[in-house]
Amino acid sequence: MKTIRVVAAVIKAANEKGEPMIFATQRGYGEYKDGWEFPGGKIEEGETPEEALKREIMEELDTEISVGDLIHTVEYDYPNFHLSMDCFWCEIVSGDLVLKEHEAARWLTAKEIDEVDWLPADVILVEKIRL
Repeated sequence: MKTIRVVAAVIKAANEKGEPMIFATQRGYGEYKDGWEFPGGKIEEGETPEEALKREIMEELDTEISVGDLIHTVEYDYPNFHLSMDCFWCEIVSGDLVLKEHEAARWLTAKEIDEVDWLPADVILVEKIRL
């Protein structure tokens, strides 16, 4: 089975009440269209995971992020491939999170985190980061 190595950004912020929130995006294309995920993408040859994440978020969301600690590496078998996803805490440095490839996006508090239909690999990460 083919392995696909990707990175995912758990972008965190606080709402007006000071409650922690994370940023989630809804896929706008492909086999898993409409599923919710943490933004990110494939690691290109010669890139570190952190470099890939910064590039992907700039390409997909027109936003510069700082990449913090590794949260977890999710290993998940989809029907046609194995996903290895390095997941990092991130914060916005500059930009407005412009959706270029996604159908929708939401900031989710701890109470709202189960309101979206997460993709299977992302469910594993949600369990790891429950706010």
